[in-house]
Amino acid sequence: MGKRKLQVTTFFLGLLFFSACKKAETNFTVNSPNTNISVAFSLSEKGQPMYMVKHKNETVIDTSYMSFDFKDLPALKDNFRIINATTAVFDESWDMPWGEQLTVRNNYNELVLNLEEETEAKRKLNIHFKIYNDGVGFRYEFPEQENLKEVLITDENTEFNLTGDHKVWWIPGDWDIYEHLYNETKFSEIDALSKRNHENLAATYIPENAVNTPVTMKTDAGLYLSFHEADLTNFAGMTLKIDPANLNMVSELVGSNRLGGKAKLTLPFNTPWRSIQIAEKAGDLIESKLSLNLNEPNEIGEVDYFTPMKYVGIWWEMHIGKSTWDMEGSQDMNTWTEGKSATSRHGATTDNAKKYIDFASQNGIKGLLVEGWNTGWDKWLAEANAREGIFDFMTPYADYNFNEVMAYAKNKGVEVIMHHETSAAPLTYEKQMDEAYNFMKVNGINSVKTGYVGEIIPKGEYHHGQWMVNHYHKVLVDAAKKKIAVNAHEPIKATGKRRTYPNAIAREGLRGQEFNAWATDGGNPPNHLPTVAFTRMLSGPIDFTPGVFNIKFDDYKKGNQVNTTLAHQLALYVVIYSPIQMACDLPEHYILDGKVHPAFQFITDVGVDWQQTKVLDGEVADFVTIARQERETDNWFVGGITDENARNQNITFDFLEAGKTYKATVYKDAEDSHWNDNPQAYQIEKIEVTNSSTYNVNLSPGGGFAISIMQ
Repeated sequence: MGKRKLQVTTFFLGLLFFSACKKAETNFTVNSPNTNISVAFSLSEKGQPMYMVKHKNETVIDTSYMSFDFKDLPALKDNFRIINATTAVFDESWDMPWGEQLTVRNNYNELVLNLEEETEAKRKLNIHFKIYNDGVGFRYEFPEQENLKEVLITDENTEFNLTGDHKVWWIPGDWDIYEHLYNETKFSEIDALSKRNHENLAATYIPENAVNTPVTMKTDAGLYLSFHEADLTNFAGMTLKIDPANLNMVSELVGSNRLGGKAKLTLPFNTPWRSIQIAEKAGDLIESKLSLNLNEPNEIGEVDYFTPMKYVGIWWEMHIGKSTWDMEGSQDMNTWTEGKSATSRHGATTDNAKKYIDFASQNGIKGLLVEGWNTGWDKWLAEANAREGIFDFMTPYADYNFNEVMAYAKNKGVEVIMHHETSAAPLTYEKQMDEAYNFMKVNGINSVKTGYVGEIIPKGEYHHGQWMVNHYHKVLVDAAKKKIAVNAHEPIKATGKRRTYPNAIAREGLRGQEFNAWATDGGNPPNHLPTVAFTRMLSGPIDFTPGVFNIKFDDYKKGNQVNTTLAHQLALYVVIYSPIQMACDLPEHYILDGKVHPAFQFITDVGVDWQQTKVLDGEVADFVTIARQERETDNWFVGGITDENARNQNITFDFLEAGKTYKATVYKDAEDSHWNDNPQAYQIEKIEVTNSSTYNVNLSPGGGFAISIMQ
């Protein structure tokens, strides 16, 4: 059970400050529990709210203003006075039903400002700060009031005024997708508008020179910052518009052409939290639970219907062009790159599913995902007016005997994961969800992978706007009622809602493994995932689909490949966090000389649900090494990856229990491994370690290593 301590101090300003003749106090400063971080809030001479953030007395965010613009209403900007201020100390611990660790401490100091306009309307606004040891969160709270009932927000003007031309790892502020490669530039060099065109992106809209969040920065002094939002509910997703000349960012909400604004709300309401992570080490960004702590506690109770697991699936073979989603062969991924393949065939057949089930059952894999099992795939990439209602999520293709596959999987102890590709037609999906979820439960299926490929229908809405935020939320709520877990692809970004709705198990929301299969632009470079670990992964679990052993798939797409070594692929099971992890390659690619590949043993052994996580070392976009301890077994697993540069990693095992000797297996790059020249070369070494041991491992260019430490 969690422990909670709350201490509140309230300042009634008309009584506190000398006399009614004196000007009421307008300046407040609150520190983090360890006093390293402070937030100063004040009103300008014109009565506009503004704040500053310091770390160890060095300014991190300089004076930054706050305001809102509305349609057909005056801006909520200045002429404010503070009518009340409340501070509080809060300290609790709460348990994760699944996750990177067992227990999370939620410890912060709080400041709530109640503001009122000095106008006839006397509109009210509360600004709520929470200051943690690892960063700051703040949100706007619009209380119920007589002279403001409903608003259509046209702009939220939250400034983040930087104090230097920081190094930034960013993707453009796309209103539809997050599937861009990360760029590394100085802040003043950010040019998101140059990223508008990409032939492999089904939908993209970048209207401003803005970046998506989380966006991570490093100052010249070596301090790490990451800007994001938490508890995105009934609001538009936030991008950050860049002012490169003035080193300033301002919130730029995703809009709606149908709405004619950004977010339409009825009072009372709260905005999402705007968050700033602050860390002295890059790894501390990963270990932070700021985003989760800024969300509300679990609202849905136990999620024991969801079991963290590894899974295989009929998926990768469609991306490399071996198979098709539909029986007609019209949706071969080769049509995206080099013309329709003459060898196309339907992937989701009864016999093929049984092959995957057999492999999973024999190798400790608990789940199976089958894409392309239901009819409609011949139309899923059609124009918008032809994409409504093409899937019903219950009617299989003629060569896929649903009941037979389900019975076979059950007999082999393998859980089937449902797949719902909505073809970006959310209204159709909402009409079908109840029946589709009932069908899942009748057949013993407890989790679903959803998809939203293409431009959203109805026209004028975007994946990251308020309308779609509410749709993704409805899916979570309705699925929770049916005791179903959701792995969302083409999603809204993760903002920590898995604390409140722990049936939100994972999501895509990044440039995934499949881009290596398409590879018209070279695929994901070796530095992609060492960047993702310090950017996208800060927001929540990632369904990245690691585990490619056939690095160069010349049999299907000559010249295409994954730009890592095999050992790097193994390390991803530890480095990239998710409670579900796919072994994404074809079963035959995990066979070597007639037997299961020796390196696959790590995938069999590695955990997916952790009692503690420690980032041992790392630098954004260069490398990262993470150790995680499995919940049920107490086994430890270590994973490390590097970019295109070879490097040596010295590992200290001081996280192990003192006085014990452990047997460890190291899976690492061979001496001549190289992500392009020799990616499948690997070595396996058996060692013994204690908590005083150290171990040096060489990572090849694009390489990695994985260590299992078994009890």
